[in-house]
Amino acid sequence: MEKLNDFLMNICKNDGSILGLSIRSGKSGESLYDYLASTRLQPASNLKILTAVAALRKLGPDYTFQTEVYIDGEIINEQSRGNVYLVGKGDPTLQVNDYIQFAASLKENGIKRILGDFILDDSWYDDVRWSQDLIWVDQQYAYGAEVSALTLAPDADYDTNAIKFMITPGKLGAAPSIDILPHSEGITITNEALTTEVADEEELIVQRNDAGNHFVISGKIGVRAEQQEVYMAIKGIENYIAKTMNQALNHVGIVLEGQIKRGKAKTAAKCIYRQQSLPLSKIIIPFMKLSNNGIGEMLTKELGRVTFGDGSWESGITAVKENLASYHMNLDTIQLKDGSGISAANLIPAEELTRLLFNIQQEKWFPAFLSSLPISGESDKMVGGTLRDRMKGLEVQAKTGTIEGVSTLSGYVTALNGERLIFSILFNHLLDSDKGKALEDELVAILAEIK
Repeated sequence: MEKLNDFLMNICKNDGSILGLSIRSGKSGESLYDYLASTRLQPASNLKILTAVAALRKLGPDYTFQTEVYIDGEIINEQSRGNVYLVGKGDPTLQVNDYIQFAASLKENGIKRILGDFILDDSWYDDVRWSQDLIWVDQQYAYGAEVSALTLAPDADYDTNAIKFMITPGKLGAAPSIDILPHSEGITITNEALTTEVADEEELIVQRNDAGNHFVISGKIGVRAEQQEVYMAIKGIENYIAKTMNQALNHVGIVLEGQIKRGKAKTAAKCIYRQQSLPLSKIIIPFMKLSNNGIGEMLTKELGRVTFGDGSWESGITAVKENLASYHMNLDTIQLKDGSGISAANLIPAEELTRLLFNIQQEKWFPAFLSSLPISGESDKMVGGTLRDRMKGLEVQAKTGTIEGVSTLSGYVTALNGERLIFSILFNHLLDSDKGKALEDELVAILAEIK
């Protein structure tokens, strides 16, 4: 460990940041190296490890989320003489085609006209749309999107309750062209951007007006640049879903006499269609590989709903802690505020993360957890995830984390002697998170050289 000591003393020390480091044997769980390992630090998205573990333990890798269609009236002459209800139960994978299928299910049951209203029921979770410590300015971005039991994602990355801007360079000096997924109804844009000879990716800026779904695109995009994809959060997701559902009904040729509005299904209503999501083992792939915050918050609320009948953050966090207790973690030294790690008030010591990563190795679902971790140097984003451009040539499976002033990395590395090492690297109080990531990569490279 001499090289590691030298690195910590000469490279990491005295830059004003704080490092918590814990290294364990993957075989025995023995602590091999500690550096402020018992100090509580902000984990950023390393907290997703806790959420994923709790979900796999409580719900199981085969768990699916349901979305259901109900009616409360008779079907006479191809008319539904009552209301129709779409009941969401936390499926984070819903896309436009799913809403078309919900509409098609009505037609498959002999309905061509709805005489009542179409009710969107998202009461499976509570009405609190954002976690307590989410910074208000982050609410405009996909990683800070509203959390609800009835969702809509633009693509198979499953950024719930977000839209995707696809921005393509125009002619030199002209504005770029902009396309929106899932759709642009209810979305307005001011396009102030220009196509220039050369521009860095960061020079193109998308911002949302906090009062609604008006987006301003400004800055520059290079004339030879590839199409840029920018994910932004939707304000008032129930209104956007209502527009999506209306489009779906029109698409399949169903006439709605009433309105599409938010409400709750009647107890006596009859279920005529039920759709299951992908299993949890598949959903945690984008959750962990792409560090999808929305899925993390929905899993937390789902744990609260399943455990206590209450789909709230408070109940969900309590459920997460209950499940972590089985892995001998010291819960008295951990502070959890959400399911994604976006809160700066989340606090976890590095040694508790490595203890958890060691103890879960005997679980039947551990292969599903391990395969969800980003793999270093793998170019496919659903394999390499947030590590696809890092630590190429090393055998690393680990979760990344980044918030303002914080960079973290926790997981597994295979050393030269073939032994699996478990590590947690938590950098806090950074002025440049990229520097933290470079130091993480160097630290893990040193670990990989251990013989």
